[in-house]
Amino acid sequence: MHPLTDDRFIVFGPQHLLVLGLFGLGCLAAALAGSRLRAQPRTEAWVGQVAGALILLACGPFEVFDWLHAVGHWRTALPVQICDFGWLVAGVALTTRSRTWSALLYYWGLTLCVQGVLTPDLDHVFPQVQFFGYWLRHLAPPWAAVYLVGARVGPSWRDYRVVVAVTVVVTGLAMVLNRALGSNYDYLNAKPVTHSALDLLGPWPWYVGGEVVLIAGFWALITWPWNRRRPAVSR
Repeated sequence: MHPLTDDRFIVFGPQHLLVLGLFGLGCLAAALAGSRLRAQPRTEAWVGQVAGALILLACGPFEVFDWLHAVGHWRTALPVQICDFGWLVAGVALTTRSRTWSALLYYWGLTLCVQGVLTPDLDHVFPQVQFFGYWLRHLAPPWAAVYLVGARVGPSWRDYRVVVAVTVVVTGLAMVLNRALGSNYDYLNAKPVTHSALDLLGPWPWYVGGEVVLIAGFWALITWPWNRRRPAVSR
């Protein structure tokens, strides 16, 4: 069977490796673009607004398609996981340059959405519509976050606390939804079928607590470089 028309998506299979290559090239291009535009704030802001608008326009129809497809499949097909909101966060952050939205993009885009890129739990393959929708909405947030890093737009410790609080609220809502539907959104009740980093954290419910600690710790680690105190230089 042709490697691009397999009947199921295989993690680190031919299709995934092609996507990972595209992901790496996109990150490189985004970092270079942000870095080169750093000294041109007006141009950089305009480029960000255009990119944000394109993300919203390109990803919106796929989101609508997924919601329509989810009718009758509430337990498994609703696009309500944190990664499913990443494209919206990316579009709004780049378009408005809001500090809170940019912080959400920074943390979610560089960690949670990247996890969805590296170990996707995907039932659709090329050239199905859901295949393109999944990858477009999972690649855009990391690319947008890398662009902001290149442009030297980083979070403060206050932003860190706000994003942690927002993430806790969103996770709490997912837990309520899982309870009501008997679902497993955000993998709070069971690990994904495919291998992921959660396999290293033990069984349920311990891996949930371990994930919380790791995410909070790693987010703190990537916040520190933007807020470290530089030693005073004497005359």
